Amino acid sequence: MEGNQAHVVVVGAGISGLAAAWYIRQGAGERVKVTVLEGGPRIGGKLHASEVAGVNVDAGAEAMLARRPEGKELAEAVGLGEDLVFPGTTRSAIYTRGALRWMPKGQVMGVPADLTELARSGIVSPGGLLRVPLDQILPPTLVRTDVSVAAYIRARMGGEIVDRLVEPLLGGVYAGRSEMLSLEATMPRVAAVARSERSLLSAARQLVEETPKEAGPVFTSLKNGVGSLPEAVAKASGADIRTGVTVRELRRTERGWQLVTGPVPNPETIEADAVIVATPGPASSRLLKAEAPKAASELARIEYASMAVVTLAYPISAFPEPPTSSGYLVPPVEGRPVKAVTFSSVKWPHLAKDLVILRCSIGRIGEEHLLQREDAEMVSLATAEMGDVMGARGLPVDTRVTRWGGALPQYNVGHLDRVARVRAAVAMQPGLAVCGAAYDGIGVPACVATARTAAARILDHLSRRGE
Repeated sequence: MEGNQAHVVVVGAGISGLAAAWYIRQGAGERVKVTVLEGGPRIGGKLHASEVAGVNVDAGAEAMLARRPEGKELAEAVGLGEDLVFPGTTRSAIYTRGALRWMPKGQVMGVPADLTELARSGIVSPGGLLRVPLDQILPPTLVRTDVSVAAYIRARMGGEIVDRLVEPLLGGVYAGRSEMLSLEATMPRVAAVARSERSLLSAARQLVEETPKEAGPVFTSLKNGVGSLPEAVAKASGADIRTGVTVRELRRTERGWQLVTGPVPNPETIEADAVIVATPGPASSRLLKAEAPKAASELARIEYASMAVVTLAYPISAFPEPPTSSGYLVPPVEGRPVKAVTFSSVKWPHLAKDLVILRCSIGRIGEEHLLQREDAEMVSLATAEMGDVMGARGLPVDTRVTRWGGALPQYNVGHLDRVARVRAAVAMQPGLAVCGAAYDGIGVPACVATARTAAARILDHLSRRGE
């Protein structure tokens, strides 16, 4: 406490930490000093944009869910409302059984609701298609506890739906495997019906029908990329933001908290009235080990996937037919190194100019060997994909390789219970809160929501102390 001004330290300057700092400022104004400590050389975490062929293109997350308000509302609140843009198209495809095939209409995270659309797509074989309606006559699959996505959907609709529809969709979001991912954590709407509905096909139809027809665009982005959001939030927060500062220890004191930073031979200590830990699971685990060991133990069990994004810029003439979709996904059963392609200049028309700009995602959990290649080899994998699938000729005019090591938390079976145990342990420590992608969702809106909850907890703690 400096005079009458409380001091809150946020550890981690990804969008979760920056949003938490902003929410603290909104709730407390100048009565609280906020310091954000970031171990890396820049702020923003997985939100980052840089130029490719003179165009600012996201290197990390390139969209936010528009139908979930937290991300969009934060962008508007920090002055980026006029920069919000919406997709030119969201029509996408799957590369399966040797060809690009349109994603069928009427599906919920890959779970089909319309057999006619599924048949028309050609994504699954005739045998795989015939297996789906058996869901309606099979005995109920009783789901009383959390199970893997693959276990439940395979039991209801067969392996091909899992392998060629659900798996690529989940892989695109989590870079994970449906055999391990939690149904409750990754597909909550499906999990809810799994507890009461006998037929998954009938339940999927109901879920599709319940989706508002005029709900507006599913996704939104920013003119200069989602990577422009962190800087705006940081500025609006008024926080003292320090990069290149690694927090090594977090200790409880009689008056609050003490953070130990800097090199071991020359440590620096920072006193705080409250702390928000907004780092990935492994780093949070290390920080919480001394004061919240049960939370630390649970966080240490969350696995993380690594991936890379290879961005290519081609002249339009390089393609026999310029792409018209937002991109395509690739199921693991196809055995291709590229797991997803986004045609950024089609999805976001403001990027187009006279180029085709696209992003190839490489790497799922367990495929770290792919990421050990040199940048030139990664570019070769991506250009080979474009030549094979899209018929692209010649070399791109510009390229960028971005590696995201340990970037995506895996919401494996039991994840929601694990998060509940983490929060229960943290709640035992006054003036301490956590937020980030490790908890309730990896998208920007979900991360911002955890930041708002963490900030509310800290503001409540500070108000109680001031009584």
